[in-house]
Amino acid sequence: MDDRVKFRLYRMSVWCGVVVLVAFTVAFTVVGSLTPPISPTASAEQVTDFLTEHRSGVLWAVVIMGVFAPLFYPFAVVTSLQMRRIEGGWGLLSMVQLTTAVVAPTGWLYPLAVLATVTYRPGRDPQLVLLLSDQFWLTYVGIAAIFVVNVAVIGVSALVDRRPEPVFPRWFGYFNFVVALALLPGVFVYVSSSGPFAWDGLFAMMLPAVAFVVWKVLMIVYLLRAVRSEEREARRDPESLPAAV
Repeated sequence: MDDRVKFRLYRMSVWCGVVVLVAFTVAFTVVGSLTPPISPTASAEQVTDFLTEHRSGVLWAVVIMGVFAPLFYPFAVVTSLQMRRIEGGWGLLSMVQLTTAVVAPTGWLYPLAVLATVTYRPGRDPQLVLLLSDQFWLTYVGIAAIFVVNVAVIGVSALVDRRPEPVFPRWFGYFNFVVALALLPGVFVYVSSSGPFAWDGLFAMMLPAVAFVVWKVLMIVYLLRAVRSEEREARRDPESLPAAV
């Protein structure tokens, strides 16, 4: 492949992350009205009333994410390709990042599909509505703990990089560790129905949500810089690029 085409595809893949972030925000916050979350202590009737009122929005939120969530895959791959530069070829860090990133679109779409199931046919038993609503929130928030590993290995790669021109700045490695810690409390939603570790709480939902958005924006910025630096390296010394595996 011509280098100009390759690096254009790389940049497009990074910008896919912007599209996914915007679609995610629009789907969950604007269209689906799922931010902030309904309380875990809400009654079956309250949950049913909420989902009945927002039925159309929830269903369209699933459509939006169904269209745009798969664009996360090019973003994940270009991230691993940049980490591959650090490792001098495919290695543990780049492969762990790639395999854990595969979860992201499913982690958004599957819970939404569960919520769409309960809202698809109006008039369901409120207890069934409550059951599937619980499954949505527990899965959507609880699965975020998987991304602890995903974000942490990016941090490790930034710290072990000994290249003259690092792919990611060193401070960004530490920042990824902070984000990983911020995402970890999501797993405690399974044992919390109120307080900061519940699915609408500060530590399980609010802090991870803010950390994710900030991390995503910074990842986009530094991936674009990393692609530019790789392109400069290719122009200076084509033989310095690792061979395809």
